[in-house]
Amino acid sequence: MDLPHDRTTSALISRRKMIQLLGGGFGALGLAASVGPRTLAEAPGPHFRPRAKRVIQLFMNGGPFQCDLFDPKPALQKYAGQRPPGADLRTERVTGGLMPSPFQFSRHGRSGVEVSELLQEFAKLIDDVCVVRSVYSNNPNHNPAMYLINNGTMTPNRPSMGSWLSYGLGAENQNLPAYIVLCPGRPVEAPRTWSSAFLPGKHQGTYINHSNLEPAKLIPFLRNAKINPDQQRRQIELMGKINGAHLAERGPDEMLTARIEAMEAAFRMQFEATDAFDLSRESEATRETYGKGHFANGCLLARRLVERGVRFVQLYYGNGQPWDTHDNHDQNVRKLCEDVDRPMAALLGDLKQRGLLDETLVVWGGEFGRTPVSENGNGRDHNHWGFTMWLAGGGVRGGLTYGATDDFGFQAVQDKVHIHDLHATILHLVGIDHEKLTYHYGGRDFRLTDVYGRVVNEIIS
Repeated sequence: MDLPHDRTTSALISRRKMIQLLGGGFGALGLAASVGPRTLAEAPGPHFRPRAKRVIQLFMNGGPFQCDLFDPKPALQKYAGQRPPGADLRTERVTGGLMPSPFQFSRHGRSGVEVSELLQEFAKLIDDVCVVRSVYSNNPNHNPAMYLINNGTMTPNRPSMGSWLSYGLGAENQNLPAYIVLCPGRPVEAPRTWSSAFLPGKHQGTYINHSNLEPAKLIPFLRNAKINPDQQRRQIELMGKINGAHLAERGPDEMLTARIEAMEAAFRMQFEATDAFDLSRESEATRETYGKGHFANGCLLARRLVERGVRFVQLYYGNGQPWDTHDNHDQNVRKLCEDVDRPMAALLGDLKQRGLLDETLVVWGGEFGRTPVSENGNGRDHNHWGFTMWLAGGGVRGGLTYGATDDFGFQAVQDKVHIHDLHATILHLVGIDHEKLTYHYGGRDFRLTDVYGRVVNEIIS
């Protein structure tokens, strides 16, 4: 038995004490609550009435170019190949003149929001979407930018947003994790972008590689081939009682408590996860509506998970930086949008039809955007100065564009929204005051927004 502080615990427990434990009514399911930190069910809960109960983050890791999709800039054509004032911001790599987007925009819905021809299916749902054109970040490098948008800091030592939500709100379904990460393969900085850091380990994101949709392969070790569920139950109860004795003798240990809860959750997941992750239970019509690519499957899995009470689902578009279009940008972005257009529309439409969208906040975007100036001929460099994200459902005002970049789409200039502001707003929508959700560690109180952040009330319905 591998314990954090003492690997000889079992030798210290006498045979008589072991017999007492086995018959002493130390129910394993209640163990963590009785001897350690709070369980997920005992989370503090919202500070005020939430607009959303759960969050789906569609993470376009790598960074989409805002002026291809949601932020049309006619001036790019007028000044093509030039670097006029305002287009001379520092870029991470050597870049040339302004490069227009070849894609056409048109107005959609009752709101008349402009959407690119690349997102024709998604455009049909635009009245449910708030497009924020003025997001900005602090660094044009993938790693620190990914940490900032996921963990609220540019260093990989803080809890992720999903972990903070799990810590603050707990889980609605005790048979599934509160925080699940869907990614076809591991992104470069995983698992630090879904880490719980100094928060109790039970709040870390549960990583699922959804490349293979067969539940037994989707989740490793979903079934125990050697013993049946009754034997597993007895084994977990025994381990729980031994670990409980260790905790009772030595005092609370968050790492061990997290391990106890992880064993319990893993056992329960064998039954719940078989249903939740099995897309074959969906009708063929639903599968066709979403499509059957890896991102489409992830969107459908996200819907299945939130309707079963998972608090936070993060869906990576792909492994590495698939939106990192330093070369052949126009060709690559067309293919990328073919992959995401129909699934995003299907997800919003499906949530709405099932009555889930009002209580589910959907957030889309990358860690930054891309430059309106060219790189390598037909490529675009990283751009943290100004980019677009969108939000839908969960108390957000639909059919709205908020904020603006300059004439070239390079820098946020009006109603600027920093990543800290985005996090503060997301927490507000799930009923959390971002200044009050704190955790004392290393001599001070930490929070997702550090000492920054304002709630963008203008986008809240």
